[in-house]
Amino acid sequence: DAGQQVLILVPEISLTPQLLARFERRFAEPITVLHSGLGNTERLHRWRAVREGQAKILIGTRSAVFAAMPDLGLIIVDEEHDSSLKQQEGFRYSARDLAVVRARSLDVPIVMGTATPALETLNNALSGKYQLLHLRNRAGGALPPTVELIDLRTEPSHQGLSTRLVDRATQHLRAGGQVLFFLNRRGFAPTWYCNQCGWMADCRHCDARLTYHRNTHSLRCHHCAAVERVPECCPQCDAELQPVGQGTERIENELARTFPDFKAARMDRDVVRTREDLERFLDQVNSGEIKILVGTQMLAKGHHFPNVTLVAILNADQGLFGIDFRSTEKLAQTIVQVAGRAGRADKPGQVLIQTSFPEHPLLQTLINDGYEAFTLEALKDREQTRWPPYSHLAMLRVRSKEQHKTMGFLRAVKQQHAALAAQHQVTILGPVVAPMARRAGQQHGQLLLQSQDRARLNAVLATMCHQLTEAPPVSGVRWSLDVDPIELF
Repeated sequence: DAGQQVLILVPEISLTPQLLARFERRFAEPITVLHSGLGNTERLHRWRAVREGQAKILIGTRSAVFAAMPDLGLIIVDEEHDSSLKQQEGFRYSARDLAVVRARSLDVPIVMGTATPALETLNNALSGKYQLLHLRNRAGGALPPTVELIDLRTEPSHQGLSTRLVDRATQHLRAGGQVLFFLNRRGFAPTWYCNQCGWMADCRHCDARLTYHRNTHSLRCHHCAAVERVPECCPQCDAELQPVGQGTERIENELARTFPDFKAARMDRDVVRTREDLERFLDQVNSGEIKILVGTQMLAKGHHFPNVTLVAILNADQGLFGIDFRSTEKLAQTIVQVAGRAGRADKPGQVLIQTSFPEHPLLQTLINDGYEAFTLEALKDREQTRWPPYSHLAMLRVRSKEQHKTMGFLRAVKQQHAALAAQHQVTILGPVVAPMARRAGQQHGQLLLQSQDRARLNAVLATMCHQLTEAPPVSGVRWSLDVDPIELF
């Protein structure tokens, strides 16, 4: 009403069509969208429309935070917890944090929305830096779904689908509902395996196994994008090879076989590559043509599926025992976000979670007490261990073709800055090889810098960055500095 501009940041391109449609129904003002899927000419045209004030509402992914908006009056960050808001390659930045800085510098309000706030954001709210607003009721007055654990240790299952899950899915489908199956693993099977000698298809360039993709009959690395032909027999013993484990492609095939009268479709990066693919999928879901939805996190992020009455999380164990201190937080967010797709209209929703660890404290807290209770416990753990938000981190990542070069470079950097770090009460941890040491033919290692004081950490980083930039380059060695890293690998 004041005639000012509004910037709305979303983590994924896939969220822009639905959000754009809602805003177009609600507002008469010109609206434009910015994301990486646009061509250079179209992006420039839209950028200019925003800069010249012709577009009053801008909806965009993380790079839209840099858009020139001469009369910006409000910033909204949707799904503020989402890691996609952080640029993790090249020029690293957090669009969420930059949005906060931009709003503060312009003295305009910023609204960060999510059902699963990041612990750093929640801590800022609890400490009074942010104002915390609770939305206690679901949109449209829908009731929260019921949640139930399925113990995979005792429940019979076939190809990742337990008997109880299949029975419940049958009930919901026959009652006219849609069913969503979530598995955060693309492809047909994560392992191509010989059960005679134990050989497995590994990537030639990474410390990772190749994933079998049945639709292209190929082995693919999900880390370096390498593609290899599928061997006809074991290269070590000539025995027959077989796919082991489940990916979304295999689950889709199994569901199509189990429920031949109901159309199943998959939403992941292998099948939804363009905006047209996404819109076609969403249209078929909303029209009821697709009854069974299968997908990765792409399917769980903010989409509104009013006819989905059952959500099945096929493997909740992937994040329970991760090496990253944020693993449990990310898993809790994923479970709550996926569960939130169920029962969003007048039909009651149900969530089934398959796990081999039903007694795990994280799962029990989430189910019995909710995400808020989980975060309060997680914040206590973080405070005791002095992980963020009770400290500040920076990661120096180094890669080269030879491990001794990588680690030698890191050791030299640590030795050179040890006295300065001690003076500023900054702890340098490492060097260590990365959890996946070899990626895309490069040997990776890292140093972690930690401090209770942001200014002290920044002082050390400024000196380190200056000296690394000014020093003669070491042949074949590349380095990068990541402040506030969200993944420690």
